[in-house]
Amino acid sequence: MSVESWEPILLNEVIREDSILLGRGNIISSKDIAEIPGSYPIYSSSAKSNGEFGRYGNFMFDEELITWSIDGGGRFFYRPKHKFSVTNVCGYMRVALSRWDTRFVYYLLDLQHKNIAFDYQTKAHPSVIRNLYFLVRLPIEEQTQIAAILSTIDRAIEQTEAIIAKQQRIKTGLMQDLLTKGIDEDGNVRSEATHKFKDSPLGRIPVEWEVEKLDSLLIEKRYGISTSLSEDPIGIPVLRMNNLVKGEIDFTDLKYSEREDARKLTLDDGDVLFNRTNSIDYVGRTAIYRYSGKPVSFASYLVRLVPDNARLCPEYLNLCLNDGENQIRVKQFATIGVQQANVNPTNLGTLLLAIPQKITEQKQIIEDISASIDCQRGTNTNLRKLQSLKIGLMQDLLTGNVRVTALLNDQEIAKI
Repeated sequence: MSVESWEPILLNEVIREDSILLGRGNIISSKDIAEIPGSYPIYSSSAKSNGEFGRYGNFMFDEELITWSIDGGGRFFYRPKHKFSVTNVCGYMRVALSRWDTRFVYYLLDLQHKNIAFDYQTKAHPSVIRNLYFLVRLPIEEQTQIAAILSTIDRAIEQTEAIIAKQQRIKTGLMQDLLTKGIDEDGNVRSEATHKFKDSPLGRIPVEWEVEKLDSLLIEKRYGISTSLSEDPIGIPVLRMNNLVKGEIDFTDLKYSEREDARKLTLDDGDVLFNRTNSIDYVGRTAIYRYSGKPVSFASYLVRLVPDNARLCPEYLNLCLNDGENQIRVKQFATIGVQQANVNPTNLGTLLLAIPQKITEQKQIIEDISASIDCQRGTNTNLRKLQSLKIGLMQDLLTGNVRVTALLNDQEIAKI
């Protein structure tokens, strides 16, 4: 088949040929689920969490289908053969397997869906989508080959996402242990079964640690500049709240200032920025600056925290302030207004932190947590590469730009 013969066919035309059937699920209430408990999944209108609504003792299907969320934005899902049900706000699509590969149809619809928007008025009813989406009539063997390639990418993406989720759990547990128990001289995490602990205002801590007020660990707290900013890259970059991402400085979407006070108020390596105002979800964000030779200033709703390096490593301060328990305590200082919350830096200075007294222990904790973060960052990079590869393959394989027979020998696909 040539690229020139790659002709789209309206989904409605294929339905009229009786090679694809559209339908809707049944009403399944919480009462129904409670009366007939079971393990069979129910898919509903949600476009998240694989669209699962709950588990049930009955099932409607035990076959390969496509479902989509009628009230949830019309997203499509490929459902391999298993026992499941769908609710009345979820549609299902059954294809004639002698003429269509179900996964191929799913990928075609999914590619088009990225450019189609539904809302509360224009919902993805079967009568609506049949006149919006197109299929391409290919030999079943070619459909199956295309679906196999894209499914291979999807499996790699799913496996990588599972690795990231596991790494996140490991990192969370590691931070919880290291920021409350620390590391002994042999490189082991302390426990009360093998080490001495003591009571403190923050609970039990190692005897080698002390609870300190944040102010006692700092040599400076300072507001940023208050001025209008420009998108024109003239002057000095000024960091804002959105540039503080997961404890790191994100240099995308920068604003600039030509004012002299902005040029005078620049960051030094090891400065920790704290976001003091915005919605409660954003209050308390911190990030560490470690980019000497790249002068930047910072906006007035950020506060520069400069730790006393003889007592507190900047990286350790950044980790502490980003820790979940300390984030909760920071938000308790917030004054909640009509439109935003605000943490007064004076009150922030009274925040209690449990700190190892030895700088060497702080550095070892930083090293262990950083290794975990670097590992997760590498896996995230791999995920983005796979997602980019999938987008490119869908554009090529599902539009006829590249024939599937040529791609089957592609070395990049063979590595997955």
